[in-house]
Amino acid sequence: MDLNIRGENIAVTPSLKEYAEKRIGKLEKYFGAPLAASARVNMRVHNKEQVIEVTIPIQGLLLRAEVGQEDMYAAIDLVVTKLERQIKKYKTKINRKSRQDTRQAIQTPGAGTLTQTTAAAGQKTEADAPEIVRRKSFVLKPMTAKEAILQMEMLGHTFFVFNNADNGETSVVYERKDGRYGLIDQE
Repeated sequence: MDLNIRGENIAVTPSLKEYAEKRIGKLEKYFGAPLAASARVNMRVHNKEQVIEVTIPIQGLLLRAEVGQEDMYAAIDLVVTKLERQIKKYKTKINRKSRQDTRQAIQTPGAGTLTQTTAAAGQKTEADAPEIVRRKSFVLKPMTAKEAILQMEMLGHTFFVFNNADNGETSVVYERKDGRYGLIDQE
């Protein structure tokens, strides 16, 4: 795995860089082959807190974790622990899904439809015009609603935009207040 380490308001010393490479590089043990992905590591200082953000794009999955501590070395250890939890959770869900799909295929072939809930997005009205403080762009990958929910949970977000493999349209899955999920499709 190739690491792209950069610092904001902090000098990335050789020892700090070496420690980050060593700790984050150990995540490769969870995958069968060496990762061809390029992980982005951003270290920054915000007030008195030292924050590390790690993003690893791999095979249709995006692993991301951010941790803030008073010591950057402790933050690196915590972010690696957080990423390990995400990887284990993802692998458990994949294994469970494959076993469940196999059981369903044996018991009732052709079953296994996904129930979908659609809801309209609410809008807040303000006297002032809304200000965009951050802009992100990404590639929409074709995936099912279940895969999008898994990706959303891995990122720790409350919604996820994706290219729906079922209909080829752009869709959004979101987490509802009751803990269930909603799906917004285009008309």
